[in-house]
Formats: sequence, C-alpha cells, structure tokens
Amino acid sequence: MRTITGRRIAVVLFNLGGPDDQASVKPFLFNLFNDPAIIGLPGIVRTPLARLISSRRETSAQANYALMGGGSPLLPETRKQADALEAALAQRLPDDEVRAFIAMRYWSPLTEEAATEVAAFGPDEIVLLPLYPQFSTTTTESSLKRWNAVYAGSGESRTVCCWPEAHGWVEAQAEGIAAKLDEAGDRPVRVLFSAHGIPESLVQRKGDPYQEQVESTVAAVVAKLEAMGRKVDHALCYQSRVGPMKWLGPSTPEALEQAAADKVGAVVVPIAFVSEHVETLVELDIEYGELAHERGVAPYLRVPAVGTSALFINALAEAALHGLSRTGVAPYGPGCRGDWKACPCQTESRAA
Repeated sequence: MRTITGRRIAVVLFNLGGPDDQASVKPFLFNLFNDPAIIGLPGIVRTPLARLISSRRETSAQANYALMGGGSPLLPETRKQADALEAALAQRLPDDEVRAFIAMRYWSPLTEEAATEVAAFGPDEIVLLPLYPQFSTTTTESSLKRWNAVYAGSGESRTVCCWPEAHGWVEAQAEGIAAKLDEAGDRPVRVLFSAHGIPESLVQRKGDPYQEQVESTVAAVVAKLEAMGRKVDHALCYQSRVGPMKWLGPSTPEALEQAAADKVGAVVVPIAFVSEHVETLVELDIEYGELAHERGVAPYLRVPAVGTSALFINALAEAALHGLSRTGVAPYGPGCRGDWKACPCQTESRAA
C-alpha cells in the first residue's frame, strides 16, 4: 500500500445529473424545475408549479430516456471522466492523495451526498470544478450555491468558475470536427455549434455571461481549426428551448432550415456539453437528425461529446492544478470579457 505523505485533495465535479431509470424521471424533473435558478419564483409558487410541470412532462421525458435504454448515461460517463482525472492528477501530484467526487444538481449523487463523502475524506484542499465549460446562473452558479449551503467539512476551497477557452477542451473539439469534415469529404457542409439555450432575459436583466462565453468558445475552436488548415463555414445556434419566453437564438432547428435553404450539409457540434446525454443522443441525433433528413440537409453528421478524450482530461487536470495554485474564484484561461453582473469573479472583486 502506498504511504501518502502529502495533502489530501478533493476535486468536486459539478454536473446536472440525469434519471437512472423510468421511475426517477419525474423526481428528476421536479428537482430541476424547483430550482430557483430555473424558475425564479418564490418557493410557495415555484414548488407546486414544479410538481405540475414534472407531472405533465413525465410521459414524454420517459419516452426520450427509453430511447437511451431507460435512463441517462450522464452519470456513467461522468464516473469515467472522474476516474481519468484522478489518474491524470496522480501522475502530476505523486506525493498527494487526490480523489474526484461527483456532485449532481438534480439527481443522485446529489450535492448533499457528495458533500458528505468529501467531508468523510477529510481533505486539506478542495477544488470545485464544474463540468460546464461556460458559466451560467442556471448551471454553475446554482451548483456552487448548493455546495456552499451544504458542505461543512474540512479543507480550503477554491473555485474554477469556467473554462470556455481551455486549450485541451478547444483542441478536443477541433479534432472531433476535423474527423467529421473528413467524413463529409467534398460535400459542402456548415459546422453548426449547438449550445443549450437560456432565456434572453437572463443575459439582459441578470447579467449572465453565458452567451459571451459560448461565443468565445466557438471563436477559439474556429481559430484552432484555421491553424490546422481548415477554414470552415460555421454558425452558432441554441437548442432545447422550452416555454413562451424568448430564448437565445437562432435555434438549432432554425439553423438547420437555413442550411437547407443554402443547400449545405451540417456537422453539428455540442459546444456546451462534455458528455453524451439526452440533449445529444436524442435531441441532436434523433429529433434534429430527422428534421435534417426531411429538409434535405445532407450529410448530417454529429461530433461526439469530448468524454474521456486525453486532451480534454488533460485540460481538467490543468484546471484543477491552476485552482490549487491560488485562492478564491477564477476561470481557467480567459473568462468573462464584459462586465457581467453575474460573473462570480467580478462579484468577488466588488465585494472586496
């Protein structure tokens, strides 16, 4: 048995979570819609509304998860990433004991479970590392708030708030796109960078930096492709729109309609997701794939999520190491360029 002489380091990976089976679809949806970051109403109104929405959407959501075997693959995928990250950090920090913990926001292992596990580990150092490349109040901020509310163990914590232009993340995306461009051959295609949408009001009223950070990721990936000798026709679009509010656009279906009008195929890139789940395997592959076929968008190719790509895992490891070298909240690589009210770094500096 290896004797540990250095620090105990906990790296906490935040992600959304997903139902394990058909029975957990409804409680997962309830947890999602009962989050004030998702529905910004007082709890006395939000909670019964979340019950209503989860009941009404249960059957259709179960049908989507049935297409993936009954539940979400997100947790198994995240476990593989956590294992790969632990191995990468063990090589870089041979005198320390490093463990990666998974804290899901809406389904098991929930943040509360992860907090208990981390406290039992008794860390000297903690790095909070979201698996959301771009910061948003609906994802990273919600996860961090929950963690700060429930964690009561040891360790000095620091937060990696975002990493929209992390080198390994950008390179892994560029390599995936290049492989699909090779598959397309001489056929004209447009690279469609598809990000999960949010309501425009979050950007305009709450100062959410998500849109800017998604755009910076796209710009970095396109620049990397150009450095590889690949100048691409590309567009940014947003998927998963729900409800009557105006969301960031154009939507991915609208971008596919435009591709059809322009008589080009599509190489679709999940630019805000790092793992396969319902938004990639069902929405992109099946629903939008059928739309592309109906509109004559051919070829229709989808770049896989980065998963456990060595380039991507290296980016996570470097982000964790960067976090250990400092205190407080900071991005890994460039973060926000604008003065966004919701940016946690700017909030911290204003408080100081």
